[in-house]
Amino acid sequence: MSAKHFLQDPVHAVVTALRSLTLTNPSLVFDEPNKIIYRHPSSISDVEEKISLICGGGSGHEPAWVGYVGEGLLTACVAGTIFASPGAEQVRTCVAHRLPEISRGLLVIVMNYTGDVLNFGMGAERARAMGQNVEMIIIGDDVGVGREKGGKVGRRGIAGGALVIKCCGALAEMGGSLEDVARVGRLVGDNLVSVATSLSRVHVVGRPISDAEEENQRLPIGSMELGMGIHNEPGCQQLQTDLPGAVKIMLAQLLDQSDPDRAYVKIDKSDGVVMLINNMGGLSNLELGACTNEVWNQLAENYGIRPLRVYVGVFNGSLNGLGFGITLLKLADTGLGPGKSLLELVDAPAEGSGWPSPTKSATWNKHYPSARQKELKDHVVRPGNLQVDPELYKAALIKGLDRVIKAEPLVTRFDSIVGDGDCGVGLKRGAEAILAFLETQPPTNDIIKNFVGVVQTAENAMDGTSGALYAIFLNAMIAHLRSQDQGSEQETTPQIWANALKQSLGNLEAYTPAKPGDRTLIDALAPFIETLAKTSDTNQAAQAATKGSESTKGMKPGLGRSVYVGGSGWEDVPDPGAYGLSEFLQGLAEGL
Repeated sequence: MSAKHFLQDPVHAVVTALRSLTLTNPSLVFDEPNKIIYRHPSSISDVEEKISLICGGGSGHEPAWVGYVGEGLLTACVAGTIFASPGAEQVRTCVAHRLPEISRGLLVIVMNYTGDVLNFGMGAERARAMGQNVEMIIIGDDVGVGREKGGKVGRRGIAGGALVIKCCGALAEMGGSLEDVARVGRLVGDNLVSVATSLSRVHVVGRPISDAEEENQRLPIGSMELGMGIHNEPGCQQLQTDLPGAVKIMLAQLLDQSDPDRAYVKIDKSDGVVMLINNMGGLSNLELGACTNEVWNQLAENYGIRPLRVYVGVFNGSLNGLGFGITLLKLADTGLGPGKSLLELVDAPAEGSGWPSPTKSATWNKHYPSARQKELKDHVVRPGNLQVDPELYKAALIKGLDRVIKAEPLVTRFDSIVGDGDCGVGLKRGAEAILAFLETQPPTNDIIKNFVGVVQTAENAMDGTSGALYAIFLNAMIAHLRSQDQGSEQETTPQIWANALKQSLGNLEAYTPAKPGDRTLIDALAPFIETLAKTSDTNQAAQAATKGSESTKGMKPGLGRSVYVGGSGWEDVPDPGAYGLSEFLQGLAEGL
């Protein structure tokens, strides 16, 4: 749990976040005293032919539910403070003063939490007393709370509410009657199942920092909580497993019909399904994508279910919650005929920041034949005449690569101070890949053939800036070694190596302005090449590289991330790229 926030006043955080919605959608209006977001009356066409929809709940779940106000979704939404239901007066004001005066009725949609049900229930009763036609839907889609534990309260409402709002909003936009819209909303709710897993509860703005310390003890690294609620409610169990293991348990809770406590909806492989993957607010898009892929694969492999639609994002968050949820909607028949099936209602246009619509229904419905990707074939390497002792070549490389791997923690520490901390891992990954290549492809006495294999392996294994630099430099090395081939077998002398290295450094200069003194790997590479050219002595050249690496301590950076790293500490460490290269060159010299 992270206790760091840009804002410390929870009231200010809520009000300014709500106000921002009117900046991203000019058709919205913000009633600040009552924390109501509602559609501008002029933005609603044929108002007398449509019903109004309202929803609401505590803040901290954005985009739920204020992000669902807009055409094809909600007419208005009432927000409470963080994790607290809006008050009765707020809801009364919304019903009485923030909705179109003329409409065909009012549908109130709330999640199954006591405060929300009571306060919005009061609003519904007040509207009935005023002579309006009113229906109310209470959404409970969470299977993390089973029948036994839920008791009379029932299931909690979590991310599945987004699909209820989407279908009801779409049908209302089409002019659907209050009775039909409410019935479809309940139909969606009856065919929804959701469950979430989190790595931690969330720290609420304004709460003591000690909350975070207690949570880190309650749920330590390596543990996750299945069924954690969106208000920091405890889950049904703690797990010590990986992502596939967690997803397996989550899907079982959603789909296992032999579990009498949680078999809420029977979904067969022949049923149409919409899948929604909910980010609880703090999961990176990278991890969220990996979670989505894992859920899809297990659904297909273990249950034969391939959803017709997949939506991924933050639908009902929990501040910066480090968790994700799975929601499955079984596409039951609405009985309303063409154009009004659940799938068509999900696909219908909507204008709300909370509902993602990057993929058109036509794109979903089109059949795409399997794309046949051409098999990648390596170019045949033209042999050369420059000769090396294959055993000595292999031994020297292994020595250098081993030193790179052992240096990884130190390189990572240096790069965490001056950069983004990935240099050591990248070098280690490249070194390990080349070692594996040497085991499967023993070197020959042809240096060109040997070097091509090593370079291709490094290219595939290394990424980032250093990966690109090495790829350019090493490919140039191959060309400049080949240029010194005189047509008959000859020994690859230190001078041949030095000539190729020097010319390759010239190639590198075409892609980067880095020079010695800029605090980059060039500070180790350039003195190595210069010394080798002068002395033909690999040991002296490696020592020069080490000296060049050490000289970067305290050196003002001219290129790389070090240029814009603030604070202190970077003056006391060498450039990580230069240090990693010098370690390799020292090992290489030892092996020779």
